[in-house]
Amino acid sequence: MKIGKHLIEPALILAPMAGVTDRPFRVLCRRLGAGLAISEMTMSDPRMWKTEKSRTRMDHAGEPGPVSVQIAGHDPALLAAAARHNVEHGADLIDINMGCPAKKVCRVDAGSALLRDEALVARICRAVVEAVPVPVTLKIRTGWSRAERNGVAIARIAEDCGIAALAVHGRSREDRFEGEAEYDTIAAIKQAVNIPVIANGDIRTPEQARQVLLRTGADALMIGRAAQGRPWIFREISHYLSTGSLLAEPSREWIGHLLVEHLAAMAGLYGDAQGTRIGRKHVRWYCEDHPGADDFWREISAETCALRQRQAVALFFGIEPEPSAIAEAA
Repeated sequence: MKIGKHLIEPALILAPMAGVTDRPFRVLCRRLGAGLAISEMTMSDPRMWKTEKSRTRMDHAGEPGPVSVQIAGHDPALLAAAARHNVEHGADLIDINMGCPAKKVCRVDAGSALLRDEALVARICRAVVEAVPVPVTLKIRTGWSRAERNGVAIARIAEDCGIAALAVHGRSREDRFEGEAEYDTIAAIKQAVNIPVIANGDIRTPEQARQVLLRTGADALMIGRAAQGRPWIFREISHYLSTGSLLAEPSREWIGHLLVEHLAAMAGLYGDAQGTRIGRKHVRWYCEDHPGADDFWREISAETCALRQRQAVALFFGIEPEPSAIAEAA
């Protein structure tokens, strides 16, 4: 799949997830088979751009291209300015968030709340597309509510305004993340527009990935929660789609080494204290399917030292701890 001049190969995309898709996770998912990894959303309010959180989110040092940055807000002029700011700081693609169902986002008329105002959707898309020289993509849901699935109308507006590709989560704003995703609306959107359509929602296995592609006719798939604690899902899906066979499950030891590496990268980006806190959720996700995970989580959940956190993870997975971690614990 191509977005503007950028070839997305394989056509598997890491969904933007607040508090999850930071640079270490994006780099890891790209290495493990994602063709594109979209950043956490950055709010369009310029007062927030200089905060430590925003500076970290805008840090793309060493990240493989194309770099895609998601922006969120409701004011067309502010979103256009945010797009320009991020392009100046290395973004190759800009993604507009009209899919987030979180109350704190919808409460300020951003995210999926925008879907109820089609005229505003048009003004935002046009303003952002005209503001930057890079392709602009759009993330939406099937509609504002179950009774108002206006995804096809939104898709046509987006295409008319110059949006280069469209990602569709198979739920309405009202559904949040409850129930099962539906793909009929995504299939209808694919039939209604000529720009690439990316299907998102409840794609947890390689078999489901193929079923969603067949059902929707989508050009690409977007994976979100299924990649949490399992970033190698991208290579599993890619292998299955190209060969029809399933890859063997990775060994416990391989997963342990990967998690230790991931935690070290987080400590490098955020510093030891913050990296340890943010890393806790990843530890839980990676470990939850392994024997003894509940007891291990109770032991590690309050750990405040990055080295000791990685040492504990290494011991849980049966691999050698880092020498520095051993020295610290001695």
